[in-house]
Amino acid sequence: MSDLATVIEGASALCAAGGLGYAKVRAPRVFWTVAGLPVARVRFSLTYRSTMDVCGLTVQPSRLRAFMVRNLARRQDVQPVPPKVRRVRGSSTGMRVTLRLPAGLEPADVAAASERLRHAWGVHSVHVVETKPGFVELRMTGYDVLRRVKMPRRMPRKLMSGPMVVPVALREDGSVFVRDYKKIPHGLTLGSNQSGKSMFQRNLIAGLAKLPVGLIGIDCKRGVEQRGYAPRLSALAVTPDEASALLEALVREMEGRFDLLSQHGVSDLWGLSAKVRPVPLVVLVDEVAELFLTAAKKDEDRRDRMVMHLVRLAQMARAVGIYLEICGQRFGSELGKGATMLRAQLTGRVVHRVNDKQTADMGLGDVAPEAVVAVTTIPPDRPGVAVAGDSSGGWSRIRTPMMSPAEAVAICREYAHLTPDVVALAPFRPVIPVPAPASAPVLVKPVPATK
Repeated sequence: MSDLATVIEGASALCAAGGLGYAKVRAPRVFWTVAGLPVARVRFSLTYRSTMDVCGLTVQPSRLRAFMVRNLARRQDVQPVPPKVRRVRGSSTGMRVTLRLPAGLEPADVAAASERLRHAWGVHSVHVVETKPGFVELRMTGYDVLRRVKMPRRMPRKLMSGPMVVPVALREDGSVFVRDYKKIPHGLTLGSNQSGKSMFQRNLIAGLAKLPVGLIGIDCKRGVEQRGYAPRLSALAVTPDEASALLEALVREMEGRFDLLSQHGVSDLWGLSAKVRPVPLVVLVDEVAELFLTAAKKDEDRRDRMVMHLVRLAQMARAVGIYLEICGQRFGSELGKGATMLRAQLTGRVVHRVNDKQTADMGLGDVAPEAVVAVTTIPPDRPGVAVAGDSSGGWSRIRTPMMSPAEAVAICREYAHLTPDVVALAPFRPVIPVPAPASAPVLVKPVPATK
């Protein structure tokens, strides 16, 4: 009987070890929650003071502290003071530690030692974020969260507090990257072919389709990318001529909304009451180069009008709830007059894998120069990985979850009832084809002919 129990215990141990090994590869969240987090928590508690000391993140104690140690504790050796641990929280992706910095340390000192802290505590990455003066948060990840992106089921309330917030991707520190149009009204997305730029746009459209906003598509590639979203679009332009007329109508809509703001004595769309507030509009431009490039001299006037309308929308439309989302493979001054002026108004920047360093400079060089090198290191076998930056100089690596075109189209059809009717955009409302009815089944069984 004892031999059987020994065999059962050995088999159970082998099964548990095999299950953990399988979970580490196929279900890293489960492995981290079951085994990785407890081990990392114990290692952090036991080695915190010594790790901070060898990493140079300690300061000499104050005179009062030294006096208390020598006279009350009766110790002659006064230890250096590390940052004080205020809070430790575990999650399904890693661990977050809030530190109170002593006098003499700054967040840059902790950020410079993040790589050494990563190796000391055996985690995948350590990111340092300043939460408020004197406090930093160490965001540790237990595994590569960008290898297989899985968005959290419940979004933090603080993150999703605004009316125009869309979760789009996952950051490399495990947090959610959102597109908040009230904070960053206009955005620019760059990337080469097969870089995941279309995946980013699908996730963005799928998130916007669930909000009470109007979506306007401009896809001069005959609508091959955006025509499937027609049930949720308030307007769609698939040729340069249609795009020119649509942009002109948007400018007129913008001017009409400014008149409405002036009548009510407010300076922003969100200052209006819900009864008179127009619906927000998001303009999605699939390939911006198609609006700038011309093949004949006669098309230059149309191009100049479109560029002028885009620049006016980028400069003023935020106040009236019209937002721009520009996508392209490259967006430099070589496109022509007005390109640099328009790009300067696009605050949010997301750059996927590009073909040359100059394209990365166009997207991030003027807002986060340090992120340009990170863009050039994105491997080609990881579509969807990008670097997101803004005018504050901060940047982070992100990756959008996998979403097929059929899934994005299905979401647009599901929320087609939220599509608003904008009078100024009625001529550009896409025609939704009605599916042909299935042929009726044949009820009479055919009789084979005989000789």
